[in-house]
Amino acid sequence: MGNCHTTGPNEALVVSGACCGSGEKKYVHGNWTWAWCGITDVQRISLNVMTLNPRCESVETAEGVALTVTSVTQCKIMTGDLLPIACEQFLGRSTDEIENIILQTLEGHLRSILGTLTVEEVYKDRDRFAALVREVASPDVGKMGIEILSFTIKDIMDKVDYLNSLGKAQTAVVKRDADIGVAEANRDAGIRKAEAERVRMDVRYTADTNIADSRREYEMAKAAFDQEVNRVRAEAELSYELQSAKIKQKIRSEEIQIEVVERRKEIDIEEKEILRKDKELIATVKRPAEAESFRVEAIAEGQRTETVAKAQAEAIKIK
Repeated sequence: MGNCHTTGPNEALVVSGACCGSGEKKYVHGNWTWAWCGITDVQRISLNVMTLNPRCESVETAEGVALTVTSVTQCKIMTGDLLPIACEQFLGRSTDEIENIILQTLEGHLRSILGTLTVEEVYKDRDRFAALVREVASPDVGKMGIEILSFTIKDIMDKVDYLNSLGKAQTAVVKRDADIGVAEANRDAGIRKAEAERVRMDVRYTADTNIADSRREYEMAKAAFDQEVNRVRAEAELSYELQSAKIKQKIRSEEIQIEVVERRKEIDIEEKEILRKDKELIATVKRPAEAESFRVEAIAEGQRTETVAKAQAEAIKIK
């Protein structure tokens, strides 16, 4: 007697026993097989996707900054030629045990890659960091019949606000560039407005001249026309000059505001540079000098003690 065993696309059957030959196993995926009662053993292994959360706590980067990295990975047992390898490693184990083995392997590689990168490389290019971990870890888990479907960096944290400082610096740079961009846009708008106003006034002046010519031909004598034309021309020139002066004054005001913003940014950068140099001076000059002073005092104290001891010994000999 026997039973017919079927399997879906998310699991595989491992059939062993007398019907398969001595030491041989039969692997069935998405199909069916016949097993004899009492002489054939049938085991199942899940092919479902496993979601893991590799996490490394306080791992030092290449610059010595400790980071805590949390990631999400999707992996599964491979089918085909690698299914026997996976069954050899994991058949009979629970899903939790399989996930724990894979998780430890991924966390080891995550920790190893993290130690070769700087904080900036990890924080600003998470996709490259994740790709490196996946590239290094895939061969190892592949030897166990496991395929990494995806690997994504979920969160990066530190306990010394290093990442927060990076974010503030980047925000300051973006804000500065935005302020400069707005100022430049306002300046360009002012220039275009002035050019448009000039064209408008040229057109209006031409139209006024044509109207004056027509009126001169039909209504005014030569002398009256010349007088009217001179008056209109003088008014137009005065209006044009007045408008040009206003536009130039507005553009200059915008330029002054831009210069003020740029100077404030330069002062801020100079102040930060002064603070950095002060810290560098303390670390490279003051601390070593204090250490050298302590060493010289210690040597002098030792020599004084030795001299006193010798003198006391000589005094004892004399007595």
